[in-house]
Amino acid sequence: MAPGRPVRDDLRAGAGSCEENASEKNIAHAVAPLNKAYLASPSADRAIPPHCNGMRVGLLGGSFNPPHLAHRSISLFAIKRLKLDRVWWLVTPGNPLKDGSTLHDIAERAEAAQRLARDPRIDVSCLESVIGTRYTVDTVRYLRRRASGLRFVWIMGADNLAQFHRWQHWRRIASEVPIAVIDRPPQSFRALASPASQALARYRLPENQAGLLADCGAPAWVFLTGLKLNLSSTGLRNRDGSWRTK
Repeated sequence: MAPGRPVRDDLRAGAGSCEENASEKNIAHAVAPLNKAYLASPSADRAIPPHCNGMRVGLLGGSFNPPHLAHRSISLFAIKRLKLDRVWWLVTPGNPLKDGSTLHDIAERAEAAQRLARDPRIDVSCLESVIGTRYTVDTVRYLRRRASGLRFVWIMGADNLAQFHRWQHWRRIASEVPIAVIDRPPQSFRALASPASQALARYRLPENQAGLLADCGAPAWVFLTGLKLNLSSTGLRNRDGSWRTK
């Protein structure tokens, strides 16, 4: 059992030696009440979603201000292409590179994300708020310590790869966890020409080997094409920061 939250046997489907015959319906029923518990809990252990050793877990960090269908589509796309068992949405207290004046309360954003996810393989967590950080490097190092039996992949859009070199200790992040970059036209060229992309070029996997990424030692990354979405949280906010309803 991985450190952190205990996990029930019926949550083990799809991960190595975990149970393979649990139905998706049963998993959904088991996960739903646990999701609410760790969303509301101030405990770091409870802020880590249910898991078991051997799981392949994608980490999708963001403000989710508001969450939108692209978050869900990216997650399901990553699950399929990277052969993941789960994707964890890590709702950040605030992005150090963005203006936080229009940021909604983290509980509101987490609850909205929970409603949108609608898939037992997607978990929502406020871990960064619980452990007191806004930096990905801290989050990744914490999870690798507390859930060392999991195989993590950091998921980001091409727009984030374009500015990855501005993230705090970005080289350390790349050395700690494999990274999957989801293409977001028209950001493709800018992302692949970015300082981080150039610095990490020799560690890039061919796209047809994306399913091996979770098993690779970092640094390793892949650029995934084929998902055509133009949604962004910025485009779904009014000037006063309120969320658009249509």
